[in-house]
Amino acid sequence: MGAKVGKGSRGGPQADINMTPMIDIMLVLLIIFMVLQVGRQVGLSLQVPPIRSEVQTESIDQIVLEVQGENNFLLNAEPIQRANVENRLRQVYTGRIRKVLFVKGAETVDYGSVIFAVNAARAAGVEIVGLVPRASGL
Repeated sequence: MGAKVGKGSRGGPQADINMTPMIDIMLVLLIIFMVLQVGRQVGLSLQVPPIRSEVQTESIDQIVLEVQGENNFLLNAEPIQRANVENRLRQVYTGRIRKVLFVKGAETVDYGSVIFAVNAARAAGVEIVGLVPRASGL
């Protein structure tokens, strides 16, 4: 802070706020908050296969968990209730060497149901969870 004393147009002392320290503090706080936000980002590591133009038939080795609704799931066309998803996946993957699951969500299903399926698969011991992209009608 500074004050000017001398002959001014009004006469007498004039007080001016020095803005430089305040701007320095604000810039330091901005940098601190930016660094903290980068460290707080949480994500989910998934592998999404590329979209192919030709229709491929599924191999017997591939297991697809379809999320059709909040409580409706299909494991390779076999209906499963929400409460039994983790137990059924654990039964299927017991003794398998390759623990890969593809999760396919219906277009009308909410994000939470798909995340529930991914979490249930991880809890059942699935090592790789892939998301099946919807067919592009472009």
